[in-house]
Amino acid sequence: MYERGARRWLVLALFLGPSLIGVVLFVAGPIVASLLLAFTSWDLLTPPTFVGVRNFERLSRDLEFWAALRHTVTFLAGYVPLVLVTGLAVAVALNGRVPARGAFRAVFFLPVVTSWVAVALVWKWLLNPQFGLVNAWLAQLGVQGPAWLFDPSWAMPSVILTSVWKDTGFVMVILLAGLQAIPREYYEASGIDGATRWQQLVHVTVPLLAPAIFFALTISLINSFQVFDQVYVMTGGGPAGATTVLVERIVKQAFSFSRMGYAAAMSWVLFVLIFVTTFAFSRLQRRWT
Repeated sequence: MYERGARRWLVLALFLGPSLIGVVLFVAGPIVASLLLAFTSWDLLTPPTFVGVRNFERLSRDLEFWAALRHTVTFLAGYVPLVLVTGLAVAVALNGRVPARGAFRAVFFLPVVTSWVAVALVWKWLLNPQFGLVNAWLAQLGVQGPAWLFDPSWAMPSVILTSVWKDTGFVMVILLAGLQAIPREYYEASGIDGATRWQQLVHVTVPLLAPAIFFALTISLINSFQVFDQVYVMTGGGPAGATTVLVERIVKQAFSFSRMGYAAAMSWVLFVLIFVTTFAFSRLQRRWT
């Protein structure tokens, strides 16, 4: 029996070994290294110097960090509700009998598989205050369009709307899978009782779709905290720092200012925020679904 057990573990080790080596080298190893680095000062040129919790103390007094956190929360507050509502609306619309339904689903999902750099560049051109199509269309309606990405008041809303446009298809797919798992008998029974389409949506669809909604909500929250690509390409954190976000500050601290230890400390603060938020919503999901 011992030989069988040893042979079984040997077979498992042979099959899992290559994957485990990759996980240790490229996932677990960098995570542990970044945690150790957060307690050091390292400029990439000289050896790291242990500084204790000095990086975290500096973070507590860093006004730019708090501004980036505030802008990240602003993005989250605008992006998450919009992407969930639009994703649910599209999923409900394309769950019924619609002509060319498969084509419409593909069209809405196409931005999801498109590179963020390409999407951001296209929308940066569309929102150009002088040559962009958005202001040109608004001018035909007699409306003077704002400066969008060049206006501190409109830059973050522009990034939010671009992000919602790109990610609506992803939320749609998640909710569409949940909708197709709801038995039709519930709608038939509620229809016999005289429920309208709106009442069916509120009292049948949304409650039974709660697990899928919570999953999409959790993924959207994590993506919101990690927002970077669109900000980096479209605004670079401007204008006047109006769109600086946490990941953008981490990248600049690490690769522009060569403050690797400080950037690692900031990244671990971001990790704690994501972990606490995800854990809280997972507890809520168990209670509400």
